[in-house]
Amino acid sequence: MEAYKQEFIEFMVESDVLKFGDFTLKSGRKSPFFMNAGAYVTGSQLMRLGEYYAKAIHDNYGDDFDLLFGPAYKGIPISVVTAVAYYNLYKKEVRYCSDRKEEKDHGADKGSFLGSKPKDGDRVVMIEDVTTSGKSMEETVPKVRGAADVEIVGLMVSLNRMEVGLGGEKSALDEIKEKYGFDARAIVTMDDVVSHLYNRECGGRVVIDDTIKAAIDKYYDQYGVK
Repeated sequence: MEAYKQEFIEFMVESDVLKFGDFTLKSGRKSPFFMNAGAYVTGSQLMRLGEYYAKAIHDNYGDDFDLLFGPAYKGIPISVVTAVAYYNLYKKEVRYCSDRKEEKDHGADKGSFLGSKPKDGDRVVMIEDVTTSGKSMEETVPKVRGAADVEIVGLMVSLNRMEVGLGGEKSALDEIKEKYGFDARAIVTMDDVVSHLYNRECGGRVVIDDTIKAAIDKYYDQYGVK
């Protein structure tokens, strides 16, 4: 596993973004782990978050894209900090865009988008925090493709939860690729997380001990991709 991925796993835990315990997800599933990108709240955290996304995007999709699209709401700051980090790391200017939950009908920037609206010919990388079911893509992909003649290069999320999506057979990321025709990847997977953290101290404590590991294994017996 690349060094930046190991650092990112520890960064999520130390930032209180990735937690282990007993959680009820939006889907109704009971999960032994939970990720909340809204817990990145400081300047240094956001700076590092953008760098990890930029490195993963560069590794997976290269430099041949023009626009980073982050769906509202959590995708907004992620797309902004990633655009900044991409310039700092690779000296490439990429624009950012996000959608509005409610269309703005006044001012010079009225419409359905924040930032730089998609243009004909744009190559777009979508950015999200985590995708459990892929439902958010149902809302945002038609918006992006309907705004201009663009090519969506791929999607990058923080964490691949590696569980079945809405169809109940494939992972959410695989379902997205099959349904929309673009790649969907993550900075790290839960396999990476467990491999790196199991019975290892992070921030002065062991966050995945034998009990949590057993709960994760049980969860994947029920919801994991076969």
